[in-house]
Order: sequence, then structure tokens, then C-alpha cells
Amino acid sequence: MFETLEIERDGGIATVWMNRPDVHNAFNAQLIADITAACQQLDADETVRVVVLAGRGKSFSAGADLNWMKAAGEASFEANVADARKLAGMLRTLSEMATPTIARVQGAALGGGMGLASACDICVASEKAIFATSEVKFGIIPSAISPYVIRAIGERQSYRYFQTAERISAARAGDLGLAHEVVAPEALDDKVAEIVAALMQGGPKSQAAAKDLIRAVANKPVSDAVVEDTSQRIAQLRSTPEAKEGLSAFLDKRAAAWVPQA
Repeated sequence: MFETLEIERDGGIATVWMNRPDVHNAFNAQLIADITAACQQLDADETVRVVVLAGRGKSFSAGADLNWMKAAGEASFEANVADARKLAGMLRTLSEMATPTIARVQGAALGGGMGLASACDICVASEKAIFATSEVKFGIIPSAISPYVIRAIGERQSYRYFQTAERISAARAGDLGLAHEVVAPEALDDKVAEIVAALMQGGPKSQAAAKDLIRAVANKPVSDAVVEDTSQRIAQLRSTPEAKEGLSAFLDKRAAAWVPQA
């Protein structure tokens, strides 16, 4: 049980609902702690195949709770650093989950909310969704979310949006690469379900290895070390029980053992 979250389970799918709709699912210390703990618990559960992050109410997440931010601004530097580390740790925990993650963005995803959407592996947005790195309007910077937003939209676009704090429409988010899919509001859950179904076809351990592969290879030159690392990774996976089952299933023209039965 979490004070600020509701978790729904449907077979191997866990939907984590941020449940502070009265404040547009804004971050405070409790929500940060709850998301961190929920991600850790779900990632340790081998029966969980996909995690969907969603927000109750009109907004996905409007970023940091302004009252919490104001209190942080009045605290000591050491207390500020401690708070910042918790937020950064939460985003990293979400980003580095072995389990595939999907952000279901139905409305506003501002500041830290855009960070959450960027930290998930996949982002599915309603046409009504709005994104922004709005921090400079409050005299601060999108520091904790920056590794994930820059990864999602690129360095060049970040120079613009980190400084202007412009609102980014769902269509523009799709153009930038932040949102993988942009659909009508009534089609949002069907699109999420479609991607979940595709994820359920893949081997869980190979999906986790694929995520780790991206982190190891992205933004690196094709050096001898990278070539050797990728060779080692595939060689190690080929001999695993999951790889043997996947190949046998394909040759036998049957579903692999990890695919849910219809």
C-alpha cells in the first residue's frame, strides 16, 4: 500500500497510478518515495512483465508541488541536496528498471512530469497531452530530469525548451521523439494495450538485456571495445534457457513459454 499511488495488477501487467489528482499529481517527498519503492518492488517481481505509469485525474503530472518547492527553497543547502538526490534517485530507478515501462500521458506532463515520461522506455500520449520543461519560469533549472529529457528529445532541442519553457503539444512531442505514439483520447488505453501485447511476446530476460545494451552503446563511437562488448553480450545470451526456448518455439511454430495463453 502506498499513500500517493494505486497499483492495479492484470496478469503480468502492473499499472502504477499516481493518485494526487487534486494537485495534478505534483511531486512531493511522499510521491517521490512511493514511486521509488513501487519501482523497486515491481522490478523484483518476476511475474510483472510490463509496468504502465499513469496519473489519475486530468493531468499525468504537473511536476513539483509548489508548496514543497517553496519549503525546499527555505531549507538549508544540505537539506536541498538531500531532496534533490531523492528526486534524481527516483527517476534513475524508473529509468533503469529491467522491466519494460510505458508512460500513459493523458494530460499535462510538466517539469518533473515530462521527466517521468522521458524516463519511461515508451511514451503514449493523448492528443490533449501537453509537455514542458517549465522550471526557468520559477527561477530554477530542469536538473534532475535533464539526463532523460535530453535522451528523449536531443541536445539541440533541449537548448530551446530548457530556456523558453514553451508548452509542447502532443503532436510536437511526437515530432521530437518524446512520444512514440499520439492518439485520440478515447484511443489511449487501446494503444497502450496494443504495445503491452507486443511486449508480452518478447523474452523478459532478453528485453532487460536489450535495455542494458542501449545504455552501453548509445552515443559511443564504434570502437574495438564496443564491438567486443556487443559480441560478448550476444554470445552470453545465445546459451541461456530463454534463448533456447525462443528458438525452439519458432522452429516448432508455437508460442514461447513466456507468451500469455489466449
